[in-house]
Amino acid sequence: MAEAAHESVKRQERAQQVALFRYQVICPALDPALSTRARGRIVRAIAARDHQGPFGGTHRYSRDTLDRWIRRYRADGFEGLKPSLRQAGSRIDVNVLELAVALKKENPDRTAAQVARILAASSGWSPSESTLLRLFHRRQLMLDAPGTGEVFSRYEADAPNQRWVGDALHGPKIGGRKVYLFAFLDDHTRLLVGYRFGFAEDTVRLAAALKPALSSRGIPGCCYVDNGAAYVDSWLLRACATLGIRLTHATPNRPQGKGKIERFFRTVRDQFLVEVTDTSAADLTGQGITAAAALLGLNAQFTAWVESVYHHQVHSETGQTPLERWNTGWDRIGAAPAIPSGDA
Repeated sequence: MAEAAHESVKRQERAQQVALFRYQVICPALDPALSTRARGRIVRAIAARDHQGPFGGTHRYSRDTLDRWIRRYRADGFEGLKPSLRQAGSRIDVNVLELAVALKKENPDRTAAQVARILAASSGWSPSESTLLRLFHRRQLMLDAPGTGEVFSRYEADAPNQRWVGDALHGPKIGGRKVYLFAFLDDHTRLLVGYRFGFAEDTVRLAAALKPALSSRGIPGCCYVDNGAAYVDSWLLRACATLGIRLTHATPNRPQGKGKIERFFRTVRDQFLVEVTDTSAADLTGQGITAAAALLGLNAQFTAWVESVYHHQVHSETGQTPLERWNTGWDRIGAAPAIPSGDA
């Protein structure tokens, strides 16, 4: 029994590795701004290259295979890229599927996740979200997502949450230790959607900045980030693939696209960090203050500055405050930001 459970866990881990690899391969072709012809050129270029497989070895994939992966991702998201884990003889109760269809027809705005929760609460079990999504697509019950016909400009996004730009700022020493600011800026509004100071430039601190942003500001269509180790970690890739966020990395030695967040970092240095005292461990020890407490205080001060000062300053390029432009943008498109239902 234990051996079977262990084998099941291994199969699931392997399936996730395969899905992450497939997502990395097709990601350049997922841009909604691409025309059919442009997407075809990208897919052909991907098919012409060698790829290091998730478990070693060099592989090439045909255009038909790549197109199939793209269709699966569009239909079922990250789950659609996983290889099948079905066991022989396993079947889904047809009555449960028909109930799922009825729930979707009753309220077309219900997501697969919501239907799954209703089924689990009423009968104690539900098919997976990916199974429900495939079912809804087959029955033609899926509505077009708001704003799918709109794409962001190469210079500036047309609406909030079309594009977030993420980067890290090297800050001063606090408690004798250097701090780093992870920040995510909404391209259209210049609103700082996520931020966090930490003692290391790693994935843990990146997640501490990004997770609250997703919970409070919604899911962006695209996330444009640097090529640092934290930004190419599998956690970020999996989170973006699961939530349907197109993850794009800046080309090394080409700063185009990062101008807005670099300008924001200048504002942080000029208006906020200039007032931060560069302390030492000895100074803090004499005051009975630990480095962790000093970092906590720095994050509290930064939050106060962002929410009470920066978000209310008129931006010279937009002519609006970031908060005003954020609220106006959502009012203009007649929608609210999509909030993830669970952890990334």
